[in-house]
Amino acid sequence: MQDMKLLSLLSERKTAILEKWFDKILETYPADSANFLKTQKNPFANPVGPTIFQGLEGLFEGILKGMDFDTAPAFLDSIIRIRAVQDFTPSQAVSFVFLLKNVIREELGEGIKEHSVYTELSDLESRIDSVALLSFDVYVKCREKIYEFKASEIQKWTFRRLQRADRLCDSSKTEHDDMKFSSIDDTMKKRGN
Repeated sequence: MQDMKLLSLLSERKTAILEKWFDKILETYPADSANFLKTQKNPFANPVGPTIFQGLEGLFEGILKGMDFDTAPAFLDSIIRIRAVQDFTPSQAVSFVFLLKNVIREELGEGIKEHSVYTELSDLESRIDSVALLSFDVYVKCREKIYEFKASEIQKWTFRRLQRADRLCDSSKTEHDDMKFSSIDDTMKKRGN
């Protein structure tokens, strides 16, 4: 019954919690970027803002319902993938998960004491910690893909440069050989052979 109290409190304040959580995440960005991500609602002009918010909605619902951690990466992936390509350290990239704890405590405020949901809140915060650890795994996989892509691009670039250098060498060798033969031909013509 106690768990239902916390779930009920969180469900009642879901919109406010999600908006505050989103705002806290935007605070991790430079001011001009944060303003753009928050105010630009067009998903074509700003795919990052809506993608992050949708990921947060899925994560929040999953955390409340005690999500299966096999499905959590789908919600995390959309957010982490964005943060993995930006200038965040690993800890900064996944720190947004921990921000949810503060947002919940701020939003519930006196309701925690009033409804005596300390134990349930502690359980919920443990689930949030588990999601944070899982988010680090997702981050590492995203970074691995980025490094693999970069390594592949460097290999392709190097291969193209070597091919070009080889063609230049072949071209200059052919020109050099052509010059040798033409000078021999010229010499032979001068001698009258």
